[in-house]
Amino acid sequence: MDNRQAIGSWLSGPRAAAEEMGADFGYRGERLGLPQEGPGSAAPLGRRFGALFIDWTLCMLIAYGLIARGDQAAAGNWAVGVLFLLSVLTVGTIGSTPGKRLLGLRVISVDGERLGFGRVVVRSVLLCLAVPALIWDRDGRGLHDRLARAVQVRT
Repeated sequence: MDNRQAIGSWLSGPRAAAEEMGADFGYRGERLGLPQEGPGSAAPLGRRFGALFIDWTLCMLIAYGLIARGDQAAAGNWAVGVLFLLSVLTVGTIGSTPGKRLLGLRVISVDGERLGFGRVVVRSVLLCLAVPALIWDRDGRGLHDRLARAVQVRT
């Protein structure tokens, strides 16, 4: 085997290696009963990160300008609290944060219904801890979504 081929397979990860051997994982969201494409399909990771970037920027601006009054060191800490409130209030009521709304995403329960208040709080706490949001399953759901029994979909 060529070294470039070995490096390529290592970088692709175990899923790509299993698919080369004939394993069929299906598409993201198939196990949840979501369509493969279009409205209601699993949200792509790029859009989800883009929405988080928009939300975090908004939270930093609010924290820096309104709460920390220009103190950059304190603004980052306050921004986490603002992100928690933003997430609970917006996902709990309309199903999406401002960033998700701009990028055409929505958070729903795996049953297809709106998330209840308790699950929104659990999801928001885990999102603010960051690490659970960085651990994904094969459907592209973060651990924060799995524990809250939620899924992010396209609108």
